[in-house]
Amino acid sequence: MVLELLFNHVMARGTLTVIDPCGAAARYGDGTAPAVTIRFHDRASQRRVVRNPQLGIPEAYMSGGLTIENGSIYDFLDLVGANLAVTGPNWIMRARDRLALMLRRLAQRNPIGRAQRNVAHHYDLSGEFYDLFLDSDRQYSCAYYDGPDDDLESAQEHKKRHIAAKLLVEPNHKVLDIGSGWGGLSLYLAAETGADVTGVTLSTEQHKVSQRRVAERGLDHKVRFHLRDYRQDTSIYDRIVSVGMFEHVGVGHYGEFFRKVRDSLAEDGVALIHTIGRIEEPGTTNPFIRKYIFPGGYVPAMSEVVSSIERTGLYVTDIEVLRLHYAETLRAWRTRFVASWDRAKALYDERFCRMWEYYLAASEVSFRHLGSVVFQFQLARRQDAVPLTRDYVTDWERDRSHRKSVAA
Repeated sequence: MVLELLFNHVMARGTLTVIDPCGAAARYGDGTAPAVTIRFHDRASQRRVVRNPQLGIPEAYMSGGLTIENGSIYDFLDLVGANLAVTGPNWIMRARDRLALMLRRLAQRNPIGRAQRNVAHHYDLSGEFYDLFLDSDRQYSCAYYDGPDDDLESAQEHKKRHIAAKLLVEPNHKVLDIGSGWGGLSLYLAAETGADVTGVTLSTEQHKVSQRRVAERGLDHKVRFHLRDYRQDTSIYDRIVSVGMFEHVGVGHYGEFFRKVRDSLAEDGVALIHTIGRIEEPGTTNPFIRKYIFPGGYVPAMSEVVSSIERTGLYVTDIEVLRLHYAETLRAWRTRFVASWDRAKALYDERFCRMWEYYLAASEVSFRHLGSVVFQFQLARRQDAVPLTRDYVTDWERDRSHRKSVAA
């Protein structure tokens, strides 16, 4: 009965057929396309979904207690997500979200030490695993699609170029990359601008790869990587960039983060913070994501970020909202991951593969239907630190694009 109430509430368009462990089928929606069929193989999986759909559905899929018989897990989530965008959550889901909102600061507490353990949960997986679906530079954040003909490789290159243009980096500048990952952006900035770049990460695996890559490219005189928390850095920088790290800060640490950015920035310095965001009011982290993917993580509302920046005295000199760019990025990752399923399974197991497929599919649906976007905040200590118009961004990108085409 509870499942029936749930699906009757959610399904306004399309058709969802649900088959129970006894083989009985129930249909929800208006009978139109798209049509997806799911099957429960045991009562335990049904009970999981009844107790908490946001956690129960992925756990049932991971265990094999829930399978998709007509379509894929993406098709199912896309159908449900498109309907939720219209119908919204039911009263039970809203009540659970209100309770989680009250407890979110505890769940997102990320002091030094605990933050590293949370990072290790996700980023210290095998590098071979990430090579299965990321681009050759291992850019694990939203790409920037210039046009419909862009593939993942070119879109990730455009992302680095777009960020570099906003940073206005000069050859004599010192740059800090907070959450430097496998080093791709730091290496790009040094190679393209001649700047001196320092990257910090909490992932031991990412740090190893970064160290190797900088040596292979002969840039060790320009780029260095440290395995440490950004809060432990004591230098002053002309430019600070952070891509895909702010989601791991936790709402209780926002003031601490932006004070550190302010105190580490030269008087005429510029910072660029790139983060996933939500178009809605402040909320909570999806329980599946919190438990299995990004413990301690949170996707902020713009109001939460801006209010924290305001209290530091930093100027917000530019804000850009990237909308469907991440949906396309996730589609490319998911396609590559599914094509490499057997190799991923050899590294881990079937349950792990189902978990990651669900994560990539659900994330894409969130960006297509449920209000997830990417924010790029440009910050400065002085209001005259950047030009008065945004032409400099386009000019820099066109110049680098022209140089690349000439070199080719």
